[in-house]
Amino acid sequence: MSPADAPPWGDVPGSPDGPVPADTTAPTDVPGTSVAPDPTGLPAPSDTPNSLGLPASPDTPDPTGLPTLQVLPVQSARPDLPGRRPVAESPSVPEPASALDFVGSGPPTYDPEPTALPHAEPEELGELVADTVLDGGRYGTWTLRSVSLRGDSARYRGEPRRDALLTARFGTGDHALVLVAMATGARATPEAHLAAAEACRWIGRAVGRSHQRLAEDIRATRRADLKAGLHRLTDRSLGRLRASAVERGARPEEYTATLRCLLLPADPHCRTRVFFGVGDGGLFQLRDGSWRDIEPHATEHAPPEPPRTPEPAEEDDDRLTLDLGVPQGPYEQLPEPPPPPARDPFRFQVSLARPGDALLMCTPGLAEPLRGEPALSAYLSRRWSGRRPPGLAAFLADARVRVKGYADDRTAAALWEA
Repeated sequence: MSPADAPPWGDVPGSPDGPVPADTTAPTDVPGTSVAPDPTGLPAPSDTPNSLGLPASPDTPDPTGLPTLQVLPVQSARPDLPGRRPVAESPSVPEPASALDFVGSGPPTYDPEPTALPHAEPEELGELVADTVLDGGRYGTWTLRSVSLRGDSARYRGEPRRDALLTARFGTGDHALVLVAMATGARATPEAHLAAAEACRWIGRAVGRSHQRLAEDIRATRRADLKAGLHRLTDRSLGRLRASAVERGARPEEYTATLRCLLLPADPHCRTRVFFGVGDGGLFQLRDGSWRDIEPHATEHAPPEPPRTPEPAEEDDDRLTLDLGVPQGPYEQLPEPPPPPARDPFRFQVSLARPGDALLMCTPGLAEPLRGEPALSAYLSRRWSGRRPPGLAAFLADARVRVKGYADDRTAAALWEA
């Protein structure tokens, strides 16, 4: 198919008679701040971990009393992808009744709950971003859970969440199409959260206007048509951000965002799942208790635009330049336009779901600790294995389990197949 024919488309801690507990809202490694006592009341840690992966005294039994279970770590389905770090054998992790606060070698630097709110302007209250967004649904053979939450670092510094999440259904009945879009604004830029939200809105509008054709192509598994059309659709949506950057007086590299999307047909007879997007993150499949890293290869170049017929130049040999008085020919030499800013490569993946599978799409805030900390991948594999998906509250509790050294925003969408 030629590019021109591509689809358009409370109780307070401590006794009242005792001393006031130390402030735990500031990082423990910041000079001049006090360190709060261990709220669990457990003995001082040693080099021997207990079943939760937390340090414990060698003579102290595991306080949970839960059995130790062996869980498989993330297994990369594409070992040739650049930047992949091998995942070591995961430690034994129990299956507790409720989610943990953290896993790994020790507690994270920041407090687990929000501390400071972002700054607000009286005339721009519509631009405020909530700390946490939670959504979900069930159609056909799949159940969806999605969440976006502010990272520990942003919560402490009073910065807005740079991640944006959009979950939308277009159409009705078995012909409906569900879009899950997540975006991450550029780091250390004042309007990163606005760029991420705008990227989700533009891609949502584009998909919504073409959802009938998209649903037909997905049911028919027209892979080439889907890839070409979604590539151009993504490119045009991110191009809108560059236009908005000009309107806001910002540089294009400041007002930009990465974008990752899932297209999910509601048809119970269609098990095709389509992923596409631009930028880093993660795409994982949980099958038979093991994680598989199925992040697709990146396509380096966008599909070419249709050729344009040049407009004929005016035949006026007598025109003079105002400054030099030199006659010009019929073909006036125009300055070369500036090169477009470098863009992240396009990613596209079509997968066929199997009963019992779980599919996870996420931003780097969750993808990086999932790849880098075996205890987290082991814990989530135990929590999310099986055919019964978690409820919204349980999914939120699982997605927020923290790892020391990873404090960015987290946005994730998980799909369970019946």
